[in-house]
Amino acid sequence: MAKITDRQMTAKPGTSDKWLSEVAIWGHGSLVARITPSGERLFYFRYTNSSSERVTFPIGTYSRDGHEGTMTLSEAGLRAKELAGLHKSGVRDVKGHLEAEDAARVAARDAECARIAAEKAALEAAQARQAARKNVQYLFEHWAKVDLINRKDGGLEVRRMFEKDVLPLLGKMAVEDVKKGHITEVTDALLSRGVNRMAKMIFSLMRQMFRFAVDRDLIDHDPTASIRKAKIGGKEVERDRVLSEEEIRTLAKLTPQAGLLPSSEAAIWIALSTCCRIGELLNARWDNVDLAKANWHIPAEQSKNGKAHNVTLSPFATLQFKRVLAFSSDSEWCYPNTKNTGPVCSKTVTKQLGDRQRLPNQGILSNRSANAQALLLSGGKWTPHDLRRTGATIMTALGVLPEVAERCLNHTEENKVKRTYQRHSYAKEMAEAWLILGQHLERIARSP
Repeated sequence: MAKITDRQMTAKPGTSDKWLSEVAIWGHGSLVARITPSGERLFYFRYTNSSSERVTFPIGTYSRDGHEGTMTLSEAGLRAKELAGLHKSGVRDVKGHLEAEDAARVAARDAECARIAAEKAALEAAQARQAARKNVQYLFEHWAKVDLINRKDGGLEVRRMFEKDVLPLLGKMAVEDVKKGHITEVTDALLSRGVNRMAKMIFSLMRQMFRFAVDRDLIDHDPTASIRKAKIGGKEVERDRVLSEEEIRTLAKLTPQAGLLPSSEAAIWIALSTCCRIGELLNARWDNVDLAKANWHIPAEQSKNGKAHNVTLSPFATLQFKRVLAFSSDSEWCYPNTKNTGPVCSKTVTKQLGDRQRLPNQGILSNRSANAQALLLSGGKWTPHDLRRTGATIMTALGVLPEVAERCLNHTEENKVKRTYQRHSYAKEMAEAWLILGQHLERIARSP
């Protein structure tokens, strides 16, 4: 038989199938073509299997130009040779062999698709788990909403500290990934700036936050648990700075030339003569100050220990409040902020006093007072809290009972039994103590 031609393949169909065959290839099968009455033109590979059965195996559809899904005569011939070569190699059941190969390919393809699908599912699951993991920023916001909101400032000061020194380093980390080393990275950065006390404070706050996370099952272990607070910036030394009478006398001479606002200057003497906390003074409202009755009421919500406190104002303290009134008579706050929307920052006076107690070798800093040494005293640096301690110390030195002085400080009685059963208010004794203190300070301030 001659080769099949394109002319034969494009002939008109008949009323029945028309078969065309080529010479057997190496005696191991031949290319066969069929033209159906409907016009289909199909290629087959015909061979004899191991059971001596004649098998006609379809291999494709004819087209003269071999467009997609079809094959030309030449391509069909090459395919027939491949199959004849397979038959020659000993594969007698070519059809079964190819079907097995196809099945294996399908199985391999399905397995690969399943593997890819499984990897994709695992990746999506991992991404979902990662997305579900809460980061430190989330923890802080949750802590702020539940706990910090109950603080007097609504947690604003803690937020300021965390946004400056904690969240830039830890904010994006998953809470469960935070380790001891990450905590010390935060505190070490603060220690390197020389703010040891701030390092201790922020460490304490981080410990509170991570214990909050443990309580809510966000983590199993507090990463700060194995860190001793004493190791953060060294052992904390309790301050015991008390201004001497000579220093108070010197202070009375220095303050007018220190470049302080009159209200800030008055705050020094109010803190000293009432033994109040500076934050309580700077948050005071005029509604709670009765200059006619010489009384200052500190509401529970403005008191550090949550206990309301009534301060009897000595004439000396009353005079200082009048100086403040001249500065802020049009405000509800004794120390209003610049927009008159609330009180000034509780650190305002502390910063002003610190700016005026810089040693000469510290140089001149930008946005700081030029009167860098205006309030330096012989006993060293002092703070508003030292004034509170000094006032209480002077009281006891003048014969005021320590228990009365403690009440003037609005300290909570540490002995539970006394706290429970001893209900005497000591109001009269406290009023006398403040009067004695005020008179003594007035004598010191006026002495040459």
